[in-house]
Amino acid sequence: MEVQVIALNINDRRVEVDAAPDTPLLWVLRDHLGLTGTKYGCGVAQCGACTVHLNGAPARACMTPVSAAVGQKITTIEGAKSKAARAVMAAWEKLDVVQCGFCQPGQVMSAAALLASNPKPSDADIDAALAGNLCRCGTYQRIRAAIHEAAKTLSVGGKS
Repeated sequence: MEVQVIALNINDRRVEVDAAPDTPLLWVLRDHLGLTGTKYGCGVAQCGACTVHLNGAPARACMTPVSAAVGQKITTIEGAKSKAARAVMAAWEKLDVVQCGFCQPGQVMSAAALLASNPKPSDADIDAALAGNLCRCGTYQRIRAAIHEAAKTLSVGGKS
């Protein structure tokens, strides 16, 4: 497919990139814009390492063509600054969730989207929302605990 100028809204900033419309959003983020927090894991939307938000909803950047992101608000881990995202990141640090850290940007993005839509998730809600995010180190118990901790923080300080 032919390369063209594509305008995107990434992390509240308008950017233009030269890319073919079918280029995966992940490659535009990492290779064209240097936003390397979003990770390449499997390339088939099964591991969640590439999770970003499109209009606040989690999406797999490895399988999302850049043309599908035009006109949408794209948020990467570098731009995750909502109250929910900040609460999740603080809980991650407080509970020492990270082991190797590779999957964590995707985990955080999925958790922040969950808390933005469900401020008091049950274990089942958390498991369902993060089912597509794999952690090779197996820190699932700490991830779940951190999401509950972030939910507590948000219930005291307000949701967003």
